[in-house]
Amino acid sequence: VQLQASGGGLVQAGGSLRLSCAASGLTSSSYAVGWFRQAPGKERDFVAAMSWSGGGTVYADSVKGRFTVSRDNAKNTIYLQMNSLKPEDTAVYYCAADYRAPRVVVTTAQEYDYWGQGTLVTVSS
Repeated sequence: VQLQASGGGLVQAGGSLRLSCAASGLTSSSYAVGWFRQAPGKERDFVAAMSWSGGGTVYADSVKGRFTVSRDNAKNTIYLQMNSLKPEDTAVYYCAADYRAPRVVVTTAQEYDYWGQGTLVTVSS
């Protein structure tokens, strides 16, 4: 299984970015997905998660109303739309996937078996 994250970059505060995560090699069509981030010197934190069915989504309080997670199951691609970015959103963003029943949402990093390589998002003030 491979997860390839992309879309990071440098953006000014208030700007937007869309991260993508392309999944390949998955043997089941039902898997939960999530986004996490890790700022320098800090632990990896949960950002957003979505069930395979798309009906269940969970967001960290710090990104609610600004970030939106979505997925295109036909393309095996996960997205994270980030709006109204703040300097404190600066981090390496990781996508993750784990085989789960269609409606299950996974929000803890330890429960994910598959991880992307990370993409750096830098928000300048």
